[in-house]
Amino acid sequence: MTHRGVLKVAAEDFVGAVLRATAQPIWVVDGEGLIRFANPAAIEALGYESADQLIGRHSHDTIHYRHPDGRSYPASECPMLLPRATGETVTSELDWFFRRDGSMFPVSYVSVPIELADGRGAVVAFTDIEERRKAEQSLRDREAGLAQQQAALRRVAALVASDAPSSDIFAAVAREVGGVLKLPLVQMSRYEPDGTATVIGAWSEQPHPFQTGTNWPLDGATITSRVRETGRPARIDDLEDVPGVLAQAVRKTGIRSAAGAPIVVGGRVWGVMTGGSSADVALPADIDLRLAEFTELVATAVSNAQAREDLQRLAQQQAALRRVATLVARGAPPDAVFSLVAQEIAGVTGLEMVMVGRYDPDRTVLLTGAAGDHPFQPGTRWPLDGRSVSSQVLETGRPVTSDPYARMSGTIADAARGAGFRAGVGAPIIVDGRVWGNVSVGGTDRAPLPPDIEQRLAQFTELVATAVSNAQGQQDLRRLADEQTALRHIATLVAQGADAQDVFDAVCAETGRVFGATTVNLVHFTPDGLHVAMSGWSIRGVHVPTATTLPLDGETIDMIVLRTGAPGRCDSYEGVSGELAALIRRLGIRSEVGAPVVLDGIVWGALIAGTDEPEPLAAGTEHRLAGFAELIATAVSNATVRGELVASRARIVTAADDQRRRVVRDLHDGAQQRLVHAAITLQLANAEAQDDASPELERLVGEALEDTRAAIEELRELAHGIHPALLTSRGLAAAVEALADRAPLPVHVDIPDARYPATAESAAYFITAEALTNVAKYANAAVAHVTARRSADSLVIEVQDDGVGGADPSKGSGLAGLQDRVAALNGTLTVESARGEGTRICAEIPLTSATA
Repeated sequence: MTHRGVLKVAAEDFVGAVLRATAQPIWVVDGEGLIRFANPAAIEALGYESADQLIGRHSHDTIHYRHPDGRSYPASECPMLLPRATGETVTSELDWFFRRDGSMFPVSYVSVPIELADGRGAVVAFTDIEERRKAEQSLRDREAGLAQQQAALRRVAALVASDAPSSDIFAAVAREVGGVLKLPLVQMSRYEPDGTATVIGAWSEQPHPFQTGTNWPLDGATITSRVRETGRPARIDDLEDVPGVLAQAVRKTGIRSAAGAPIVVGGRVWGVMTGGSSADVALPADIDLRLAEFTELVATAVSNAQAREDLQRLAQQQAALRRVATLVARGAPPDAVFSLVAQEIAGVTGLEMVMVGRYDPDRTVLLTGAAGDHPFQPGTRWPLDGRSVSSQVLETGRPVTSDPYARMSGTIADAARGAGFRAGVGAPIIVDGRVWGNVSVGGTDRAPLPPDIEQRLAQFTELVATAVSNAQGQQDLRRLADEQTALRHIATLVAQGADAQDVFDAVCAETGRVFGATTVNLVHFTPDGLHVAMSGWSIRGVHVPTATTLPLDGETIDMIVLRTGAPGRCDSYEGVSGELAALIRRLGIRSEVGAPVVLDGIVWGALIAGTDEPEPLAAGTEHRLAGFAELIATAVSNATVRGELVASRARIVTAADDQRRRVVRDLHDGAQQRLVHAAITLQLANAEAQDDASPELERLVGEALEDTRAAIEELRELAHGIHPALLTSRGLAAAVEALADRAPLPVHVDIPDARYPATAESAAYFITAEALTNVAKYANAAVAHVTARRSADSLVIEVQDDGVGGADPSKGSGLAGLQDRVAALNGTLTVESARGEGTRICAEIPLTSATA
């Protein structure tokens, strides 16, 4: 017995030693439910200092006497004590024990029956699962949060996939992030090119200043600034000392810490999502990662929205371009195209300032089209001083994105700043390889410049260039047609032998009309160095008066053309010396162009066109004048030759008439007198022969006398046909009366008894003689009428009959020679001879030519 007792004690000591060394809290209760053993782990877990404080106490009443909700827990219902009675092991994954101080903690336990000397007891091994419970709860909370976040992400993704408006998506994201992450303030912003951020969505349960559309400067080291600079998530746990307007506004909302994640679109940091927390709630450790999951959806929404906007914008822009192209194809006036281009650009971009301008040689830009309420309206002219969009486009010939207007200078920049514009973009209009003008736009706070505005403007400038080219082509065609019409008119005058002065006047008038000049002068340069105004034309009477004669001095257009023998221009008479320049200034003429009139290789004069407008005549006008100047040279040359020819023919006619008169005089004084003397002698011989001559002699003398008398009559008629003496002695009226007396039909004569130059009288007489001869031979007329009158400086004579008509001057009848005679005197001869209506011959003989 003693040996077995020793062994039993030794075994109990061994088990006790093992249990005491075990980290698992364990105690043993006997059949009465009293604690018989508790290892150190159990003593510590239950909040006691030693085993003595537990040994002998009822286990249920000590550590398991109440439910977690405070209700009393009878020992008879305690599951840990059941193994004593049933001999079965009992386990529990969750129960609640009470510590010595009355605090309750969760446990899991196993209660195993044990045979003791005084009956069956139980061994209870338990584990404090408070930390595990917290971990499990944290895990459950985490899982619930993740589930909530995933649900939120799914809702946002569905909203994105539904092509909902961007503003709705941004507002939903802010609301979902705030709810999932338990943040009191969430907001999203878009970075702007000018270094600011514009709020695109926000959520908070409290009032805040970050309303959608508000714009904030990126001053200070805020989350928004850091994310933009680094392109990575950022976190600030204490905003107290962060400077700047944005940080100050955040602090006023009660936010003391913040985090943010970038919104990356198309490989660039497009914007930022930020969340803030108050002082008593710390930000989650992984908030930047959780924000990033939402920013990916925001980026997708932005990309989708931008794609939709790009498609819509592209469709709108293509429609706008088609409308402009249609207008261009119809050959609409450029001003209409410029106006439509400005309106269409404003429509597709939403910009408040759109301008179309043309560059002029004086370094100004003339506005030809505009849209929006601003100072740059059509018809206004702006100097290209300082550094502006327009000046840079002209200088570079390329699209220009300007510095902010605050850093630009000049009249245009000052006006743009005053109208509220922040920055501008311009694109050149290239026509025939040169910068013709530009299309420019301005951005404001309300309507900032789109990032791709340069490319969008370029599409419109190509159409504007086409419109300008088409218009210039049409203008060139119209101008060429006008010039050709004018040149044909003048060439016709020259070919018809018009008076040189008429040609000069016509050239001046046509030049003014075709070239849009204010004043035109044709001037002659005399060999002794004088300017002589041969003709002039002007709109307001500002041309140099005709016949003005002044010395050729000073650097006038006259001197330029005379010196170079080529077309030239004088764009300003300010400071030009000389009498002629002074006269030009007094007349108000500001600039002139001129082309030389060249005769036989010598500069005879110049055709000069000028304007009293501030702008000179268009470039190249002086060369276009050359065609008109050539016609003037032809007219001058023709007039000179024609004058010499007319004078020569008049001299020939006069000489012929003089020769006829000499022949008549010689016949009268010579042959006719000898024949008369012979007739008298024969009469005397015949008288003598009758007294004592033979009959044969009497017959011969008588025949000789008759032949002599016949010869005298024939000679008289011959002399009369060459030139009647009556015309010379008594004039046209008497000579025509003699013709009428000898005519075989009644001839009524109505000619004043006046004298005219001999050449004119001779021409009129022979016209009448030929006409009456034709009447007698061909007209079968009953009566004829001859009238003469003086009309201005001409003698007009008419011969009219009531015969059969139908006379053709080109088929003989002697009228062709009369036409030559009249033409030699620079006169005209007309024949009217309708069949059955008689014939009318009218001659108009200039008395000045006849005198010459």
